[in-house]
Amino acid sequence: MDFSGKIIAILQPKGGVSKAGNEWKSQEYVIENHDQYPKKMCFEVFGTEKIEQFAILMGEELTVSFDIDARQWQDRWFNSIRVWKVERIGAGMPLAAGSPVPPPPPTAMPDFITGDTKDDLPF
Repeated sequence: MDFSGKIIAILQPKGGVSKAGNEWKSQEYVIENHDQYPKKMCFEVFGTEKIEQFAILMGEELTVSFDIDARQWQDRWFNSIRVWKVERIGAGMPLAAGSPVPPPPPTAMPDFITGDTKDDLPF
């Protein structure tokens, strides 16, 4: 599933050591969409590598792809929304001042020779 919006909060990172002795880290973010009645979603990025790879900043416009899972603890159920892909909205925005400007795309129109009078069309 996907959700698009603006990052409105970055929560404190969490971390610890698993029963197997492995260190873990997770980071939670809150994103708000731009509907008439905006909805908010708190999602989690798990793992130091993913947190660094996504490098989510406050105020960014993103589309996040996520999975929802539920787990039980002491007769209560809890949902977790874990993001596995982040896309920045407006990645094709104009370049900042001082950035190299890419060359314009080639035109699709072929160059015609004005002296070409041969016409093989039947009409």
